[in-house]
Amino acid sequence: MGSIFLSLLLCLSSLIISPSSSTTISLTLSPKSSSKPSSNSWELSSNIVKTTLERAHHLKNPKKNISATTLHGTTSTPLYARSYGGYTVSLAFGTPPQKIPLVFDTGSSLLWVPCTSKYSCANCTFSNVDPSNITTFIPKASSSTLIIGCRNPKCGWIFDADEETRCGPGCGSNCSVICPSYVLQYGLGATAGIAISETLDLPGKTVRDFLMGCSLQSVRQPEGIAGFGRAPTSLPNQLKLGKFSYCLLPHKFNDSPRSSKLILVGQGEKNPIASEDKKGEIIEYTPFYNNPTFAPYNEYYYVYLRKITVGKKHVKLPYKYLVPGHNGDGGTIVDSGTTLTFMEKPLFEPLVKELVAQTHYKRAHDIEARSGFGLCYEVKDAHNVTFPKLVFHYKGGAKMLMPIDNYFTLVSDLGVWCLTIVSDTSPAAPSVHVGPGVILGNFQQQNFYIEYDLENKRLGIKKQKCA
Repeated sequence: MGSIFLSLLLCLSSLIISPSSSTTISLTLSPKSSSKPSSNSWELSSNIVKTTLERAHHLKNPKKNISATTLHGTTSTPLYARSYGGYTVSLAFGTPPQKIPLVFDTGSSLLWVPCTSKYSCANCTFSNVDPSNITTFIPKASSSTLIIGCRNPKCGWIFDADEETRCGPGCGSNCSVICPSYVLQYGLGATAGIAISETLDLPGKTVRDFLMGCSLQSVRQPEGIAGFGRAPTSLPNQLKLGKFSYCLLPHKFNDSPRSSKLILVGQGEKNPIASEDKKGEIIEYTPFYNNPTFAPYNEYYYVYLRKITVGKKHVKLPYKYLVPGHNGDGGTIVDSGTTLTFMEKPLFEPLVKELVAQTHYKRAHDIEARSGFGLCYEVKDAHNVTFPKLVFHYKGGAKMLMPIDNYFTLVSDLGVWCLTIVSDTSPAAPSVHVGPGVILGNFQQQNFYIEYDLENKRLGIKKQKCA
């Protein structure tokens, strides 16, 4: 994959140009829209399963990066849901600011943007993407763009290598070698570019010297990524946030102009959004686990999913897949960039078995075989759909009582509903299980207030209708 980008490593060398009071910042978070949304719910659903499995494989078997300013107060930004199952947030970079839509991702850390007028994306001709009309950041139009040098400590945030390795032999104090280019992989997609320093323009806040990736070319990755993971390169770490939170609108695999808020809260500040619920719902917390020290498992938000109940029945699940291990195996990670929740087969199969035992609709085996969904039913009365209650119970007492729409979805006009928790049950699935046992996707997070309390190292959960 890295060979695709070798000719691009120094393309930005000509772009070197001469060289953050308490507020609440609210940003718009939206379902990922498409200019040409597919009218075929079956096609969309099948693609969602495929991309979820690709994403899960990447998160569990990641490839390391290949080498070839503090925020005070609270910030809110809109989040938009998208038809393919992701959510986007628009952020503004540069002087004057250029607004760029980015995929909101808590499963990775580096924030990167499609960069320069020559940006290209191979294999990006999807039904809802025009690869010739991708919004790009233009460094030449910004007076604050600076390329990161190899001796800059922020270069070390991206690359584990020491300074001598990054710069090469004989690079002294006046060395002008730039930070090595990066190649990042996302499932079957990838992106390559160089590290730059820019101004991040937030509502009521200007953050200078913000590290970001300037990508020149991508494969199957048309939009940039807003990395909200736990590594130093992430937006929460660079802004030294105390917490951030969101409430994801249901996307139902279609496009909507509606949005919800992504709230960024400075250290020591209270989140005003958390107290807005008028139904008396309280936030329940579960602790984040200390991550492994090695990349990229150190980027993930690990929690301990203690048990799962279906109806009133406790599903018997193998312990080793539920408990986060020191090596990154087992446990649950919370990932806004994955659509459907992924479970390892030893967890998935007992869950499906219990759902089958308590559900009395006719199985749609043909749909299961063709779509990749592990459990589907034919439901004749679309106005009276009932399935056993599904609850995720976390360490510390936090729980997620799932609305039906969070774990079953209508995938055809013939009334077929499928479980939106998936696993790789194919004969070719690896027999050795590594990485997290569960990846909690954004579909299961819909209509829940989710708070990443970074100061107290815990995840807050509250059932809430997102608006």
